[in-house]
Amino acid sequence: MPDDGPAFRLQARKSLGQHFLFDPGICRRIVAQAGDLTSRNVVEIGPGPGGLTKALLETGLETLVAVELDGRAVAVLNGSLAADNRLTVVHANALNLDLAHLIGTPRHVVANLPYNVGTPLLLGLLRQAAGWEQMTLMFQQEVAARLVAKPDTEAYGRLSVLAQWLCVVELRMRLAPGAFVPPPKVWSAVVVLRPKASQPAAVLLRSMEVLTAAAFGQRRKMLRSSLKPLGGTALLEQANIDPQRRGETLDVATFERLARLLV
Repeated sequence: MPDDGPAFRLQARKSLGQHFLFDPGICRRIVAQAGDLTSRNVVEIGPGPGGLTKALLETGLETLVAVELDGRAVAVLNGSLAADNRLTVVHANALNLDLAHLIGTPRHVVANLPYNVGTPLLLGLLRQAAGWEQMTLMFQQEVAARLVAKPDTEAYGRLSVLAQWLCVVELRMRLAPGAFVPPPKVWSAVVVLRPKASQPAAVLLRSMEVLTAAAFGQRRKMLRSSLKPLGGTALLEQANIDPQRRGETLDVATFERLARLLV
């Protein structure tokens, strides 16, 4: 790959789960999955040296806040993209920020999420689903598959239920390891999550989080055992659910019905 200044010389750190995207064509394809960003406010998580950032700035977005933990990448972004006054680079850990309140509405998040914190970042975004117009996120393909998985499949689990309960979820494109520097050991995939118009109250969301954590904590257990701390057989009988079923056999609507009984 040709040397194109400090961005190309930045070495990814395994400890930060970094795999950089440099190819402008691939970055534009990812940004295209976000739809028309004209007059939108966008948060990017983990921009690294700015491949996706540059593609985002080619759109008609209103503002872009790039949240980056790596001080080396912050320096690169502030140097190479400083001329665009729509961009603000925030040197911080995205896990510690109230991301939805960094920008005004309508707001999107677009990100090649660091592999090592992709799941906790997603859970944080889902808790704020009401605040986002759309989330366009890249994960390891295994995580992406969980988000769109159906009941009674190996990939179906807690992330499947929470994501599909709160959002319309689509797996849009897959990327081979060679698209990244350095190449990861697995394929990646871009998932688009569009929050549903009606979002649950905070108390119901918390109930669903607790319920799904228990139901999928030990997948081989029957629900009467895995949900014992929440009422077990009595709770299941109240919802007219066979206590011998396992969590992966329940669809999203059934989980919601159970969660409402716990509120």
